[in-house]
Amino acid sequence: MEKVLATDNDKIKEVIKNSKQYELQIIYTQIVRDKGKITFKDYTYNLDASNYYYPASTIKFPIAILALEKLNTIENTSVNNIYTIEGNSEKLKFADEITKVFAVSDNVASSNLFEFTGFDYINQKMKEKGLEPFRISHRLSGSEPSNPLVKSVTLYKDNGSIEVFPSKLNEKSAPLKLNNLIKGTGFIKDDQLVNEPFDFSKKNYFPLKTLHNTLKRIVFPEAFNESERFKITDKEREFILFSMQNLPRNAGYNPKEYYDSYCKFFMFGDTKNQIPDHIKIYNKIGQAYGTMTETAYIIDTENKVEFMLSATILVNKDGIFNDGVYEYDSVSIPFFAALGRELYAKSKM
Repeated sequence: MEKVLATDNDKIKEVIKNSKQYELQIIYTQIVRDKGKITFKDYTYNLDASNYYYPASTIKFPIAILALEKLNTIENTSVNNIYTIEGNSEKLKFADEITKVFAVSDNVASSNLFEFTGFDYINQKMKEKGLEPFRISHRLSGSEPSNPLVKSVTLYKDNGSIEVFPSKLNEKSAPLKLNNLIKGTGFIKDDQLVNEPFDFSKKNYFPLKTLHNTLKRIVFPEAFNESERFKITDKEREFILFSMQNLPRNAGYNPKEYYDSYCKFFMFGDTKNQIPDHIKIYNKIGQAYGTMTETAYIIDTENKVEFMLSATILVNKDGIFNDGVYEYDSVSIPFFAALGRELYAKSKM
């Protein structure tokens, strides 16, 4: 980690020189294979769960997995089941919504899955698996994202029967008490500038170590105790992993608009070229309010390289939140791409 961050690469040097300003945190993991047993060697930079960052779409990762975990507790169901949500006649398929979540990080798809699980279920299941600290307090779409009332869901089962899950009032989240919850100098609300720092205390909380450990459990469940694993079938886990590495062009999206690196920033974020077939990236990204986060398991079958990498960075030079003016293209994406390539090169050695 020290060698990589001490590189002469300008994209990395600029961020490391101002790492406090960028609220940078990194975890790199070596995968150690010994006689069929998997262990991990973690290397970290500025890792601190008490320093808050906004997790954005990375919260969709446990939403997708736990929707399948809940589905797996219901007889005569599969990932291909159809369901509808109260107030919406659209017929949704679990497989399709999960595909959208990973291929293009679709907000509506994640909210559709969320109505099936709800706040309490996700928070409790993450706690049971030792994936803490963590809390989900709001959806990523809709007019009332923090409404603790989840809508009723009608599930159409494989045997032709129908089961209705009633609406449920979930526990309301208390404000967070962490460092760096109050950020910037202003924010946009109703198209007007409010000259006050932006308060993140009621937002979702998914610190980097918890995110990284979620990835470990889905890629290498055998490295964890039974109680720490997600309760999904092998086929369901394979579907999650396939969806994580699947590229937009293979999921039916226009490759000119949704190029290979659209949701894969490590190694390839600064190019629109196709990712080589021998490199697979099982990942989830998040990008909002100037914060960019990614967790990824990267494997090169041709060169026998594999590692895990998670990082988060904040780019908001003007200090104004919700104005859409962030340095994603000039700072964070080039940094993530360069960081991924440097660690790939070191892993290859």
